[in-house]
Amino acid sequence: MPQITDATLLARVDNLQRAYAHALERRNMEGWLATFDNPGSYELTTQEHVKHNLPVGMMLDDCYERLLDRCTYVNEVWNHAVEHYQPRYQVYRNFCEMQPDGAIHADTNVSLFYTGPDGHSHLLVVGHYHDNIVEVDGELKFRSRKAILDTAVPPRYLIYPV
Repeated sequence: MPQITDATLLARVDNLQRAYAHALERRNMEGWLATFDNPGSYELTTQEHVKHNLPVGMMLDDCYERLLDRCTYVNEVWNHAVEHYQPRYQVYRNFCEMQPDGAIHADTNVSLFYTGPDGHSHLLVVGHYHDNIVEVDGELKFRSRKAILDTAVPPRYLIYPV
């Protein structure tokens, strides 16, 4: 498939990436959910699992209803039961191509830092996203997002999607 070179379309893809990170940095799970299509899916796994073709991951929201459940868990179940941290994302799109069905495939590197309640910042995970993006009512949305971590064991538990 040919890489996308249209600057306007690439800017729209980047804006979707920024909206995703912006929502998570503000613990806005409804904003996070709004970046997904219905149906949509999210998976968090490691490079080791991908390398060995292991189906088990860290998070698997394989349908829109599970994305809704993720929002409920973060907002209601875990809200008062976990030590929250401040996530900060750095994302860099490195590949973007149009699929025959009109969807966009994007590969994007991600580094995620966090600041804990003690005020110290640390690297949480490094990895990349494999995204399938579709246009819905004039807006780009993730049909599927697979976060693949190079970091096999993060230094703390993950509350929010990566």
